[in-house]
Amino acid sequence: MRRVRASSTMDGATVVVVGSGGREHALCLALSQSPLVAAIHCLPGNAGTSRIATNHRLEDASNSGIVSYCSSVEASLIIVGPEAPLCEGLADMCANAGLPCFGPVAALAHLEGSKLHAKKTMEEAGVPTADYIELNGQSDVEAALDKFGSNPWVIKRDVLAGGKGVVVTSDRDEAREFISSSIESDGLVLLEAFLPGEEASMLVVMDGQSYVTLPASQDHKRAFDGDLGPNTGGMGAYCPAPVVNSSVYDKILNRIVIPMHEHLSNKTTPYRGVLFIGLMIDQHDDPYVVEFNVRFGDPECQVTLPLIASDVFQMLFGAATDTLDPSAVDFDSSSALTVVLASEGYPARPIKGRIVHGLQEALNDQSYRQIWVNVAGVSKDDSGALVSSGGRVLSCTAMAGSLKDAQVSAYQLLNELELEGSHFRTDIGFRAFSGE
Repeated sequence: MRRVRASSTMDGATVVVVGSGGREHALCLALSQSPLVAAIHCLPGNAGTSRIATNHRLEDASNSGIVSYCSSVEASLIIVGPEAPLCEGLADMCANAGLPCFGPVAALAHLEGSKLHAKKTMEEAGVPTADYIELNGQSDVEAALDKFGSNPWVIKRDVLAGGKGVVVTSDRDEAREFISSSIESDGLVLLEAFLPGEEASMLVVMDGQSYVTLPASQDHKRAFDGDLGPNTGGMGAYCPAPVVNSSVYDKILNRIVIPMHEHLSNKTTPYRGVLFIGLMIDQHDDPYVVEFNVRFGDPECQVTLPLIASDVFQMLFGAATDTLDPSAVDFDSSSALTVVLASEGYPARPIKGRIVHGLQEALNDQSYRQIWVNVAGVSKDDSGALVSSGGRVLSCTAMAGSLKDAQVSAYQLLNELELEGSHFRTDIGFRAFSGE
């Protein structure tokens, strides 16, 4: 691979953000605050990114088409939002073209692409995680179910499944059926021991030399209040998460972050990007890894990036070029919270194409890092109206001196919007207040 170019003066940088969701809008918003950034292009972007970046729907949207476009605009930095292009080698192709890319090469993106690979990597690095059994067509499924039968079964497909590759169930028939269908489609499946505790997420920006841990956040995956209903891509999040106190943070750092960085930085091509660490904190305040993702989480990204008080572009460019300087990254002491507005029928069969009333006004009046909208599944119809185009349509985000104030402001903004049939959770952040 060619060595990517790293300029000492990045004034007038051209940045390309790959993706179309709320995460990519959050990235564009953060990048737009940097005096070093002259132009932002989004591939393909959405109605929110179009306000601060130039959207492009490429005729050739393959990885090679993306690299060709980035070369044509002489991109200073490519930031890859979703995981699929990374698993398919977009960062490898960028490196071959001499383009700095924030995102790992395919061999390291396999941490998200394969649950089995992630487990084996954790074993090699000595990182705490749940026990597991690899099952295939020759396995004794009933014996495996018996082994982990004292708690709900956790079954994970060994493929990229768009957030739908995990089943947690106490129903043996459901567990058996998911195992069988996964083996049939994928050749193998993982059965894991259930980890009780409280979930949290930590985003770690890293390169071959250094790493920066961003404030821990907590996502709300279930569709309905009280963590009930089907799993979703995330119905809201807040940051920082009180469950990760100083003691828990030290354990995460020493038991997970440092061993993983040492492991990944010693590869032929080191990890350059963000490692999303999905955590379970048990009753003894001991952290375990539930999963790794190789990109910013969504909606965790929406509440984590605004809390970076220093230049976000400088941090991301540093990680992409092995010049990351942890001492140059500062954080705000505020809290941030975001609430997702979802289409009717989400997550099963979201209904699209309905007008989001009040959104244009909210976008015009918003103030980033105070109260604003993160646009996700929104596009313009033929008349120019903003309409829903995805399951998770947008999220209302607020930042304040306290988490309670951020929560109040986010919901006030959400109540000014209207989308026929839509739904949202009314309790985002409730775990942070449970001990009050």
